Amino acid sequence: MARLRLRSRPPLYLITDRQLAGLSHIEIACRALASGISIIQLREKQMSKKDLYRQALAVRILARKHGAAFIINDYIDIALAADADGVHLGQEDLPVAEARRIMGRKKIIGVSTHSLKQAVAAQREGADYIGFGPMFETSTKDAGTPKGLKLLREVRRRVAIPIVAIGGISRENASDVLRSGADAVAVMSAILRGDIRENVKKFLAALNGAQGKKG
Repeated sequence: MARLRLRSRPPLYLITDRQLAGLSHIEIACRALASGISIIQLREKQMSKKDLYRQALAVRILARKHGAAFIINDYIDIALAADADGVHLGQEDLPVAEARRIMGRKKIIGVSTHSLKQAVAAQREGADYIGFGPMFETSTKDAGTPKGLKLLREVRRRVAIPIVAIGGISRENASDVLRSGADAVAVMSAILRGDIRENVKKFLAALNGAQGKKG
C-alpha cells in the first residue's frame, strides 16, 4: 500500500481552483508550495485533457522540488501520464480495486467519504487515505450536511489510514480538526482567495503545535 507523505509540521493539503484564485494551476502551485504546502491536489473539471496534462506535468515538477505529494483529482489517466503521486476519487468514480489495478501498488489512492460507513468501506477496499467532510458549512460547493468534530472522532476510532478533513476549514478551526483525529486539513477558499503565500504562512502559524496536542 502506498503512503500519503505527511510531514512533521502541521500538514496542509491544498486543492487548486482556477476560478477561486484567478490564477492558473501552475501559478497557484508556485506560490503555495514555496510557502510550505505539504500536499497539493490538482482539481479541474473544465479544461481539456491535453491542457490538463501539460499543467499537471509542470505542477509535478514543482511538487517534487519542494518535497510535497502531488495528487490528481478524478483522472487516473492524467495521474499516470503525468507521473503524479496519486489520484483522489469521489464516491461516483471508479472503485478503489479497479483504480489500484490500473495504477499499481506504488501510487496513492484517496477517496472522498461523507459518513462513517463510507470511511470504513474505503479503508476495507484498499484506499491509502480518505477525505472526510464537509466538516463545517462551506461555500465552495454543495457538499452536503456538515459532519462536525464528533463524527470525525468516531471515524478516527474506526479507521487506521490517514484522514484528510475537508469543508469549511479555516485558520480558526483547523487546530481543533487536527486534535480531533485528522492527519491533514484540506483547504481551498481560505488559501486561494487573496494572497496565497501569506494565507499559507498564516495557516501554518495557526496550526503550529496542534499535532502534539491531539487527544
